[in-house]
Amino acid sequence: MDFTEINTKVKVVASFRPDTDIGHAVMPRRMFYGGREIVFTTLGLYHPTTKGKRMIHVFDLSDGASDYRLEFDAERLSWTLVAITSCEPPLVMHIDLNSCFATVEQQARQCLRGRPLGITNRISPNCCMIAASIEAKARGVKTGMGRREAEKICPELIIIETDPPKYHWVYRNLMRIMGSYSPDIKMKSIDEGLIDFHAVATTVREKPLVKIGREIKSRLRAEVGDWMKCNVGIGPNRFLAKVAAGLHKPDGLDIIDHHNLEEVYARLELTDLTGIGRKLARRLMQRDINTPLEFLSASEPELKQAFASAVHANHWHKRLRGFEVDDWRSRTGQVGRQFVLDQRTNDDAVLLSRLQYLAQTSAMKLRAGGHDARGQQVWCTFGDVPTFSNGRPVGFWQTRRMFATAAYTDQEIFRRARELFLTRPRRMVTAIGVTCYGLTPTNRAQTSLCPADHRDANLTHAVDSVNTHFGNFTLTYADALAGKKVIKQKIPFGSTEYFDLLISGE
Repeated sequence: MDFTEINTKVKVVASFRPDTDIGHAVMPRRMFYGGREIVFTTLGLYHPTTKGKRMIHVFDLSDGASDYRLEFDAERLSWTLVAITSCEPPLVMHIDLNSCFATVEQQARQCLRGRPLGITNRISPNCCMIAASIEAKARGVKTGMGRREAEKICPELIIIETDPPKYHWVYRNLMRIMGSYSPDIKMKSIDEGLIDFHAVATTVREKPLVKIGREIKSRLRAEVGDWMKCNVGIGPNRFLAKVAAGLHKPDGLDIIDHHNLEEVYARLELTDLTGIGRKLARRLMQRDINTPLEFLSASEPELKQAFASAVHANHWHKRLRGFEVDDWRSRTGQVGRQFVLDQRTNDDAVLLSRLQYLAQTSAMKLRAGGHDARGQQVWCTFGDVPTFSNGRPVGFWQTRRMFATAAYTDQEIFRRARELFLTRPRRMVTAIGVTCYGLTPTNRAQTSLCPADHRDANLTHAVDSVNTHFGNFTLTYADALAGKKVIKQKIPFGSTEYFDLLISGE
């Protein structure tokens, strides 16, 4: 940071609030200095002092890029800019692969390039699009749209199934490229990630982030494929970097800093901001916060009324202004798998083979994350009644239990799931799921005095070692094979924590 003493008179636009409860009635809003207008976004500290017999009001303020100290002489009604502390430039880069799965398929097969393409986990009359190519999106096809609706909107739509190993290879190469610029990278999902350059500021001084962004785009085309495109966003925090990455899709490169912050917000809707969905937008609008600019101008007390939480209000107040509040690691609360059945059935032999595979892969995720689970939940939906009626879950059934001991083996997780599942109503089942909760850190590394206690742990470790070396499900239960044949590994859109585990051997 660079501290510069100024000590010069400036013109300031201020507001006057005689009913204020924060110790001062005057609040500086804008300042004219150096031929430009500076908009203050944050008051760091106010305190009064004296110079001789004159009362001086001191304000420490920020515009998101620099900090300013202003003094107001109440007797002479004059403002003095005392000093400027220059803050750091934007040092966070967000990278988002455009229409990732579809673009990878177009990269692999040139006959698909330039054509509307939809990607689904399993082709069926009722499947949905988990990804759409740029050409399909231009015709109105959206992620999550059902096959019938998508083909009605775009009759020429080509639908193909996912190919996880292919996407895994692209994911690994994107990580490699990103990691060559900073050790501090975080993959937010399989198709997007961020680079934090705070630890390598000298590199930034030698090569601006905008130039690095263009270089990453070029390397992606050269080292992965010439059809690959990505959006690059640069900002002072994770939030604004992601917003920047979404400004000009596809293949855009944008930067948000104090110079254009208000200009960018003026072009957006509330729901364009990451983390603001329709429900939260309605709550903000009920407080007369209708646009991102009004969101930016709202005070923390006003945001507290909208969010009903002082913590959330404080975080959004800082987040919108470029302060980092999202650099934290979430704790795993539960793991599980679910599957929409390939056939509607009430046959236990069919259902339990699928359930066993889901339980086995859930147990694999538990062990990979270093967890044991006491809680077990199973659920299913039925095809002979509506899922919901008058807002109540009629066609949905679930049960759960918190067991006395924690479990981690494939056998025990399935035993518990099976015990719970067999209590379901006897109807035609359309989807099933298994969830492990009540997670605790595993203590399997601790040696027991009783050799018999090691049997399950040693057997599980041996099976995991074989499957790690030769591929998942090299050793597996015979009853789970029928489930494995029809349950295809889905591509994770959120955390990639278990992606490497589940992709192995698929």
